[in-house]
Amino acid sequence: MPVNAAQLAAGANYQMQSYAANDPIDQVNTDKPFMKWLLANKQESVFGNGVFNEKVRISNDSNYQNYSGDDQVTYNRKDVVRLAPFQHYEAHDGFGLNETELADNGIILTDDREAVPTEAEKVQIVNLIKTNRMALKDGFQENWDLEVHRDGTQSAKAVPGLDLLVSTTPAVGTIGGIDASTSLYWRNNADLNINTGTTGTLTSEMEKMWRACTTYGGMIPDFIVCGAAFYDAYRKDANLQTNRQIIVNGRSGPDADASTDNVYFKGRLVVWDPTFEKLDAILGAITYPWTKRCYFLNSKTLKLRPFKGRWMIDRTPARMYDRYTHYFGVTADYGLTINKRNANAVLSIA
Repeated sequence: MPVNAAQLAAGANYQMQSYAANDPIDQVNTDKPFMKWLLANKQESVFGNGVFNEKVRISNDSNYQNYSGDDQVTYNRKDVVRLAPFQHYEAHDGFGLNETELADNGIILTDDREAVPTEAEKVQIVNLIKTNRMALKDGFQENWDLEVHRDGTQSAKAVPGLDLLVSTTPAVGTIGGIDASTSLYWRNNADLNINTGTTGTLTSEMEKMWRACTTYGGMIPDFIVCGAAFYDAYRKDANLQTNRQIIVNGRSGPDADASTDNVYFKGRLVVWDPTFEKLDAILGAITYPWTKRCYFLNSKTLKLRPFKGRWMIDRTPARMYDRYTHYFGVTADYGLTINKRNANAVLSIA
């Protein structure tokens, strides 16, 4: 028996639920660590009038005075908070199946609402949708991951991502409505063109940036992510400063192992993000190649904010009257916000 459009959609939705029960994008691979970190710390939000306002404390506005005896003292009204508005952005991916493709896969589509699919047709629907659904998920993840790394200049409709919020030019631009050129508190830390020719220099510069991130508010970075060139440079610097020996019980002497499973700084895992190299391939020659960069990030200050009720929505729009094609998609609405740029840092080796 043929299959009707509702039954096709039901099969598609079954697959979508199977592969996206907790939002399809949440099923991340370890080779997208920045995306995984954002998702792990996301906070569902509402963008009233199109914006989410981060509350930024800019000073203590102190009225501290010394006095003695009957000296007159003064009082002031504290004005210490500014609102930093961030917009939300939308993304879509989808696929279509026309009736010719369906027929070639053994699925005969009809407008008969009373149609009952055979068991073979049910299996074919699931298999076909599974293949397309997996491609949809992987394609969305790949492109969304690239987008949240970039600065948003690639499109007026693209979210300003990591490259703007934690910038290699921290005193340039207006981020969240606050001008970084005039607001010293609204600048992330940056240490660029670090010379790696001398052992210990890179580690020393990382120490300086770590202290800079914790200077105001004592907020310790909880995520360190970098490109391959930076990772190798830091691993080499660490190896040259560390003597490791492995003692095996029952052996007459120690064995040496030149490899490492993981690299840490301040007890935090240093994570290589392959997307950094993908960005270099896309962008070509830039002042600070992504492969040479490292970021110290704080999840309390940098947030992925899915728009409440509009995050990772499955779509099955109606077939157009003049086309025998059936559509399936996913949309996401979200923003990236930051409320304390000086708790984050970007580093780059020369």
